[in-house]
Parts: sequence; structure tokens; C-alpha cells
Amino acid sequence: MVSAVKLEVVVMPKRNVLDPQGVAVRNAVRELGLSNVGTVRVGKIIEIEFTGEPDEAKLDEICRDLLCNEVIEDYRILGAVLK
Repeated sequence: MVSAVKLEVVVMPKRNVLDPQGVAVRNAVRELGLSNVGTVRVGKIIEIEFTGEPDEAKLDEICRDLLCNEVIEDYRILGAVLK
């Protein structure tokens, strides 16, 4: 039986990079009544499902070259084995 692997690649703006979308969301949330909201950062999650184990080195390369802009974004890979 071949197991499936589902991974999530979380891409977020680097901490030292201005996140105008996060600022807009923070301001809107404050206007809607949550005045104690601090910093908001907006990123993206890319969900990838594999049959069998993925090549970790190749996946890391794809994350760096395709899924994020390493100049302004960081990424991390989260995963789970599906049965």
C-alpha cells in the first residue's frame, strides 16, 4: 500500500519587510471593532499532495525558486502522512 503525503508550504513576508496587505487588514479589523489588534501579517499556504515520499531536496528547491520570493518572503514546509 502506497501512503500519500500532504504538505503545506507556508509563505510569509519576512519580518523586516513592509506588509501593506497586513496593514490594510489590521486597519479594517480595528474599524470593525477590534481596536486592540496589533500586527497583522498576510501570507499564503500552498497545499501539495504526493503519492509516496517527496524528494525533499527537490521540494526545497521548488519552494525557493517557484513558490516564494526569497528576497522578501520566508517559507516553511509542514507535512502529514495520509492513510
